Amino acid sequence: MKILKSLNRIFLLLSFVLLFNISSFSNEPVDIWNLDNNIEDNTDLDVQSLEQDEITLNKTISKKKKDDDILNFENLENPKTTLVGLYDPQENNLTIDMWKYSDSDQVKNLIKKIEKINLSGDAIEILNIALLTNAYPPKNLNENQEFTNFKINYLIKREDMKLIKSFLLKNETINNNKVVEFYLDYHLKNGKLGESCKLISQLKFKSTNDYIDKFKIYCLIKLKKNEEAQIYFDLKKEQGFKDKFFESKFNYLMGYSGKSIEEISEKNVLDFHLSHVTSGNFNYTANEKTPKFIWKYLSSNNLLENIKEIDLEDEKKIITLEKATHEKNYSEKELLQLYKRFDFSLSQLLDANNLYNKLPNFQARALLYQRLLLSDEPINKVNLAMKMKSLFKKDNIENAFVIELSNILKEIEFDDISSSQTTFYEKNIISEKKIQKTYNINNKIIHQSKLIDYFVKDYSIDKATKDTNDILKKVKANKNYIFSNKDKIMLDSLIYDGVDIQKKYANLYERNPNIPTDLQVYINNEDVGMILLRLVEIIGEDNLEDLGTETLYFITTTLNEINLDKLRNNILIKTLPLKV
Repeated sequence: MKILKSLNRIFLLLSFVLLFNISSFSNEPVDIWNLDNNIEDNTDLDVQSLEQDEITLNKTISKKKKDDDILNFENLENPKTTLVGLYDPQENNLTIDMWKYSDSDQVKNLIKKIEKINLSGDAIEILNIALLTNAYPPKNLNENQEFTNFKINYLIKREDMKLIKSFLLKNETINNNKVVEFYLDYHLKNGKLGESCKLISQLKFKSTNDYIDKFKIYCLIKLKKNEEAQIYFDLKKEQGFKDKFFESKFNYLMGYSGKSIEEISEKNVLDFHLSHVTSGNFNYTANEKTPKFIWKYLSSNNLLENIKEIDLEDEKKIITLEKATHEKNYSEKELLQLYKRFDFSLSQLLDANNLYNKLPNFQARALLYQRLLLSDEPINKVNLAMKMKSLFKKDNIENAFVIELSNILKEIEFDDISSSQTTFYEKNIISEKKIQKTYNINNKIIHQSKLIDYFVKDYSIDKATKDTNDILKKVKANKNYIFSNKDKIMLDSLIYDGVDIQKKYANLYERNPNIPTDLQVYINNEDVGMILLRLVEIIGEDNLEDLGTETLYFITTTLNEINLDKLRNNILIKTLPLKV
């Protein structure tokens, strides 16, 4: 009887705690890879722990609630307050209510505008912070899911696999099926099945997605965990899972069927992969209707038709390969190797500039490329490259000649080309930007002076105050010194951080950041989320170093106004010092 009473007491306590914490229990991650732990019942309940949970819960409920407190207990129990992100707000001086004053329609409209811009790396860094910081969503964004979808779609569009993996591992309790599938497919079609299986082994959520579950079963087989694969497969079958194609492949891979299965499915990446690995004589020829993911899979697994075996008389095939190259599913080098196989006479090559317009475009590109290879004259080479690029654009496949065009141009000195070719040269050469970690100090110019060390090395405000006044003393003595916007940016930032400029130097320059009206409204409203999105739109395709100083001035002033000094410092370090 004593045991029965104890069990009843445990049950009542557990029920009471569950009543108030049902959401936290429902979000508990499940380790599907530890099948023994999932199958066994955990009957070793800690009564003392449950009693402590009850006391803690009552204390929490008894706290005074505030209507404007976004962290109150009622909101925490509300699924609308689920945090979805990657970065802790404190990392960038933000808060979890950074979207508290944002209008949902304005957020959606601005994100749609941003999605159409080919953002620079600097703009992407800020957008990552805006969208991937753990924060409550703007009000009325479809009970949080709509804003979550913005984040997921952004991650997929970026195709940054490291970022996606970090996001998935930190947000396992939300519906991430779409981005999980994208990650798994991306690596599988790129010939990196191991990366897909590694993610599956690290994710601890309980999947309800058939496609992801099929991936899990297949990965278990690849890891030679056939018993676990069978258990998982049986569980799926008990839940009503039906997929004749997958079941036939499963039986073959498990050794239940000794026959090689030749059926090929183009339904998705996993099915196509299973078609490949279970076939005794896999033979697949891509065409213009072949899905993009299959082109990528074939290319990554060296399954595309040998370049030497392609029939040059098959115009349709050549055009298909050019289109595949444009879509980055076929190598530019391979395409150019194909162009080299065309058999042109010496007279045709010598007269290429006049003859190419009389040929089909794919042959014309081949002729121009062969002529380019024979040319030693830089101006001639650039001229032929320009004509090739024009023909690619004419057929809407300009991305088929990007990397190799840049490589061709890199072999040509800028001083050796004509003035009419400079724009083409600069636009199409891919510069490899080196991160400059060192910089020169020039104390004659404020924004290049030792004051930059305050933002780089984070030394004390007292030292910054002394150094600032010492430099301003020298500047005041120089009657010809003119304050640039970069000087103002540095001094304003120091003042915002607490540097005390002596009165005799206070009026040496005029503060005129000229913040755009809409940004000023967001600042007045403390609408931090919208400010970050708006800055992303303003920076757009440009690198910070390429922005005008007027723009940099109002951007840094805006960040000062909302106390985002960490983000501001990153911008100052990139734009102010004299790099070496």
